[in-house]
Order: sequence, then C-alpha cells, then structure tokens
Amino acid sequence: MNKINFKFLILFSLLLIFLLAACGPRHRVITKSRTSLPEGMEVKKEVPKDERPLIEKRETREVQYGIASWYGSEFHGKPTSSGEIYDMYQLTCAHNTLPLGTMVMVTHLENGKSIELKVNDRGPFVKGRIIDLSYAAAKILEIWERGTAYVKIEVIGPVVEQVQRFTLQVGSFIDETNAQKLADQLRKSFENVYITTLETFTQKYHRVTVGQFDNRESALSVAEKLSQMGFKVLVTSR
Repeated sequence: MNKINFKFLILFSLLLIFLLAACGPRHRVITKSRTSLPEGMEVKKEVPKDERPLIEKRETREVQYGIASWYGSEFHGKPTSSGEIYDMYQLTCAHNTLPLGTMVMVTHLENGKSIELKVNDRGPFVKGRIIDLSYAAAKILEIWERGTAYVKIEVIGPVVEQVQRFTLQVGSFIDETNAQKLADQLRKSFENVYITTLETFTQKYHRVTVGQFDNRESALSVAEKLSQMGFKVLVTSR
C-alpha cells in the first residue's frame, strides 16, 4: 500500500468516527436549582383559625350625633313603647325615629366608651336630646352622674333571634391596646377570655368578654367573682 492510500484510509476512518458520534444519542444533565424570592418578599404562613381575632362586621346604616340623657327608677317596671317592661338594669334605650328592636352602638365622645343597646322605647321628649339611655347604660358610659353627654349613635342592625347564651362583658374600648391589657389581666384568673371586635363603617370597638355560659346562673356566679375584684360586669345574652 502506498503512502497516499494509507493517508486516505486514515482520513476516511476519522471522518467515519466523527459522523457516528454526531448521530448518536445526546445525554443532557438537568439540574434543579432553588430560586430565591425577590428582595423584600416573604412567604406568608396561614394563621390557625383558633388564633385569629374574632371580627364581627355590621353595616352601619345611619350615624347620628347629639345629646344623650338617661331615665331610671321612675319608669322601672312600667311598659315601654315596644310592650316590653322597662328594666333599668338592662342595656336598652329610647329613640324617637329608629324602629323598635333596632340595635345601636352608642359612644360617649368625651371618654371614648361605647356600648350596644336595643331600642325598645320612644323618647326623649326634651328638645335638643336624641336618645335616652337606661340606667345601666348610663353607668357604663359614665353619663349617670352628669345627666347628659354628647354621643355618637350608629345603627348596626335589627335584633337577631338565636339560641340564648350568656356572656360577661367586662370592657369595651376603641383603643385595642387597652382591651388587650384588660384581657391579659383577666386571663390570670379566668378561662375563656376573648376580645371580640365589632367593626362598623366608621369605627372599630374591641370588647373584652368572659365565657359563654349555657345558663344565667353560671354566668352570674362568675360575674360575682369579677365584681368582687372591682370590675364592672355586664351579663349579656347575645
């Protein structure tokens, strides 16, 4: 074999090897990499349901501002305009235009204290006043001694009939920090202490409550202990 044929054979062999390699299967290595979140973005963990704050939203249909007064013992035990017997120790009020049975949130604008009341009577019949509070409501809002005060009234809905449960309301605050301080204090001595937030169109109210009780006797027993500790307690059935 001469030199030219030998070189040709070598070149042909190399070309054949190259073509076989090019036509063979290709293997690709795939690697998985974790991509980090953009700066400033965090993964939000879902909060367990039992740790979420209790928020009750109600549509505010009407807001009024004006002078509140109160009425007490001279009307105690007498029929109201709704037919119910007036009980000065219950959380009720009299209003001249709102439908009987309406629930309202009344806020004393000087001290920020608020309370939910049921309209079950008509009044007041004194010019310049827009609402008459029961004795119990006036005590809670600290209107009792002075007689009158400038208040905000928010209509939050009609009374909803439901299975009766009793709850002790120990405080109601616009400032959530104050509600939390009271709740922390109560949890040292009592179980089932909650902060329930009532949210209207214009305001949030943070109520500190103890329990729910199946009957009034159980609620009154705990209420007595709270009263002996110096707390003002409302026994509510809603």
